Amino acid sequence: MAFLQIVEPGLSTAPHQHRFAVGIDLGTTNSLVATVRSGSAETLPDASGSHLLPSVVRYFADQPPQVGQKARDSAGDDPLNTIASIKRLMGRGRCDVRRTGSHLPYEFAGCEEGMAVLKTAAGEVSPVAVSAEVLKVLKDRAESALGGELVGVVITVPAYFDDAQRQATKDAAYLAGLKVLRLLNEPTAAAVAYGLDRGSEGVHAIYDLGGGTFDISILHLHHGVFEVMATGGDSALGGDDMDHAIAEWILVQSGVGDGGDHHLVRQVLEMARIAKEELTTQASAPLQLTLPNGAVWQEALTRATFDSLIDPLVTRTLHACQRTLRDAGLSPVEVKNVVLVGGATRVPRVRARVAELFGREPIADLDPDRVVALGAAIQADILVGNKPADEMLLLDVIPLSLGIETMGGLVEKVIPRNTTIPVARSQDFTTFKDGQTAMVIRVLQGERELVRDCRSLARFELRGIPPLVAGAARIRVTFQVDADGLLNVSAQELSTGVRSSVQVKPSYGLTEAEVEQMLRDSLDHAREDVDVRNLREQQVEADRVLESLAHALSADAALLSASERNVIDAAAAEVARLRHGTDHRAIHGVLEQLERVSQEFAARRMNRSIQKVLTGHRLTEFSEGI
Repeated sequence: MAFLQIVEPGLSTAPHQHRFAVGIDLGTTNSLVATVRSGSAETLPDASGSHLLPSVVRYFADQPPQVGQKARDSAGDDPLNTIASIKRLMGRGRCDVRRTGSHLPYEFAGCEEGMAVLKTAAGEVSPVAVSAEVLKVLKDRAESALGGELVGVVITVPAYFDDAQRQATKDAAYLAGLKVLRLLNEPTAAAVAYGLDRGSEGVHAIYDLGGGTFDISILHLHHGVFEVMATGGDSALGGDDMDHAIAEWILVQSGVGDGGDHHLVRQVLEMARIAKEELTTQASAPLQLTLPNGAVWQEALTRATFDSLIDPLVTRTLHACQRTLRDAGLSPVEVKNVVLVGGATRVPRVRARVAELFGREPIADLDPDRVVALGAAIQADILVGNKPADEMLLLDVIPLSLGIETMGGLVEKVIPRNTTIPVARSQDFTTFKDGQTAMVIRVLQGERELVRDCRSLARFELRGIPPLVAGAARIRVTFQVDADGLLNVSAQELSTGVRSSVQVKPSYGLTEAEVEQMLRDSLDHAREDVDVRNLREQQVEADRVLESLAHALSADAALLSASERNVIDAAAAEVARLRHGTDHRAIHGVLEQLERVSQEFAARRMNRSIQKVLTGHRLTEFSEGI
């Protein structure tokens, strides 16, 4: 296994010259910036002493945007121009957001291909631009506190962020004027913070339930090496969903219905958030809502009702935990500690059910809101060379398998999920048709066996393949995933050296259903997928055999008697008929039958070829060099 040394050439510096670097937790609900000072990681507050920066941006027609708590306070009064939870839209397509964003009180621009765009008083803005405004405030806060410019930053992302979401995060940092040293998975950042502080070795589970995303990572800590054994989660599940569950309950109980009014929905969501936070320490939370008809509705939300509302959400996180433990080959009792990360883990019901699953009380020694930023700061400090002698190693993994399309619409996985990054893997492929001089390489991401069930990341062409018989050319496809989880794919024909490559610049447009259900579907449809793959493989083989036979008959039909030709034609017709069926075993059977009845024909063709080669030569000419 290749270890990743967290020291990059060119970034080390003299011991007395401190280079300013920070870690940024760009969160769904709140964001933080942290740094290492005097050997200790700490989050940096604003002028009023607040460490948390609400990830909320309010836009105006005639003045710069407002970021943070003041923007959050205005959400109910100006919902269309006050953008919150933008992280959930990062890397999303417009149509996807419109289909899945029924609870979002915003106006989206059009429904074309490309990144989601929101309409505001300042014009159209993208999620990348909104996130950049949050990052600018954190950048200014850090430079003011540290008294100098930043050399670079480490920004954390959910482990389940795909290529589009990671690229969108890097784009936002670029717009904010930040140099990204690395994108670091949030659970891994938490492990860095806890591992260094506690010096604890063994297997640990990082349960990270934030405002908009859930991650579960199983890590092995040993002698300063942080190895991610397996990772799982849900990129569209978090504290926001608890707010929505409460809000829907309020709308139903108050008789408002679906609450189509943007102002009302925003007010109810804010009321739900406050109630959720109060219920972490109290048995009930008072609710009061002014209805559209002017009447005032009042009710108390009890802890028991709240627990019942969020239980389905908590259950989804626990199912992800169980899948990830299976991936790591572990049972819950083999996990030494369960570390809680993310503000939503303050909810007592969450802590109780996590403790029940793992059979031990989870650890929350560090502030769950700050732990990710602290780990990112430690990582950033090492990357810029402030600790050149530090021997900490960090091993991350890719969350979803990467591969290419092969004949029959099948996916051939080149790098399986949970492979440690950075990584490079190669696999050889060949041509399907005689004389084929070009090949389309389609790059895919996902766990299913068919192309239609996976996500297409990119496609490119390899031209200049020698016009050989089918199966003779050798095309080597190489996948390289860097430390940020970003992908490069190249293809090379080995005899000529012709080469083509693509750097995956993912298009925005991955639906939430694809992100949420890729792994779940791979488990639910495992048997079905195996059967479909077997069928497609036999269909492709049938096509290859029939095409090859047709070519042979066209060239050498004279070698067969009429009765022999009839037997072969009948067997070939049976292959062609069953090729369109759904029984892969039946196709395999008739292919074997066709092979048997055509064996003599193949032998005659071979003998004829040898006779042609020997014509005009003595046998001794061929044996003299032996």
